Amino acid sequence: MAAIREAKDEDWPQIWPILQEAFATGDTYPYPADISEDDARHSWMTMPHLTAVADGESGIAGVYYLKPNMPGLGSHICNCGYIVAKAARGHGLGKALCTHSMDAARALGYRAMQFNLVVSTNENAVGLWQALGFEVIGTVPEGFNHATLGYVDALIMYQQL
Repeated sequence: MAAIREAKDEDWPQIWPILQEAFATGDTYPYPADISEDDARHSWMTMPHLTAVADGESGIAGVYYLKPNMPGLGSHICNCGYIVAKAARGHGLGKALCTHSMDAARALGYRAMQFNLVVSTNENAVGLWQALGFEVIGTVPEGFNHATLGYVDALIMYQQL
């Protein structure tokens, strides 16, 4: 299994193509395919409380961010986003990243983790999050404009830590 560690600034040149690859599909993340590199870097490297990467055999194979879901009085609940490089999918890396992020969130003092927008048609992610103990606590009807399916539901998923 890949080693997971805190991301460093010098990791960005390997992280950026992984993000671009995921955003280009328009089926799992709300970021536009044409997001600027600066905006993506700000969202994934500057704003989060923690960004971590999974080192694979040929470089970085996955990334996640961890940040407060809300400011101030809601900051005890964190939010995370995960992306595994297409070539590294299907080997348990998403599970490893999520498990690592839950441990990191506990260590940072977060009491719960919430995913605000899980695309309902992303069956792999929904199934994985449920297997890891997350519950669907809400559905936003047509909350995601899927590149090929049009408007589909977005799920809000939650787990106490």
